[in-house]
Parts: sequence; structure tokens; C-alpha cells
Amino acid sequence: MKQFLYKLSLIPALLEENNWTEKENSIVAEHFHSLQQLLKNNTLIMAGRTTNNDPSSFGIVVIQASSEDEAERLMRNDPAVRNGIMTAELFPYQVALYNEEFIVKQTS
Repeated sequence: MKQFLYKLSLIPALLEENNWTEKENSIVAEHFHSLQQLLKNNTLIMAGRTTNNDPSSFGIVVIQASSEDEAERLMRNDPAVRNGIMTAELFPYQVALYNEEFIVKQTS
């Protein structure tokens, strides 16, 4: 299996919180659920986002796939990308180090 990273960016209009509607919130919920499914399938290595809300903010999704075509398909099928609220860019990637003791504690 090869590793890939895709970088996600919100479309500019959604950088303003008051531009969000129930539709966008629903798409993001579907996006999160999709990532959870990739985790269950041992495809997702990690995912997260920067916590700033300005044009420099972005998210990353690190996955493993058998080919770049498969990784591209997974990225394009991400609900946030498929529904046009985020743009995405794919990169070949390789995890070099990771902390087996690290545990994510969600705060929201």
C-alpha cells in the first residue's frame, strides 16, 4: 500500500461563519462520517484541520491506497469535495515517524 495526503481548503465564501447554512453543516457531517468509515476500513491514517478561520486554514487527510488512481478516487468522493464546499489537492506522502502513545481527546 502507498500513502497519500490530500489537503482540503474551504471555498472562500465559507470562511465567513454567517455564510454557513444547514446544507453546509450537513455536508461536513457527511464528510466526517465518511472519514470515520475510512478509519474503520483501515484506509485512513489520520485527518485533522488547522483551527484558524482565515484564508490560510486547511485540513489534511492521510490515507493508504493501492495506487494514485485509487487515492484520487477517494479524495474526489469525499462529500465536502464532491459537493463543492472544499477544494482538494493530492500528494504522494510517506509517514516517517509517529507516536504510538498519542491519543486524541476530542474537545467538541
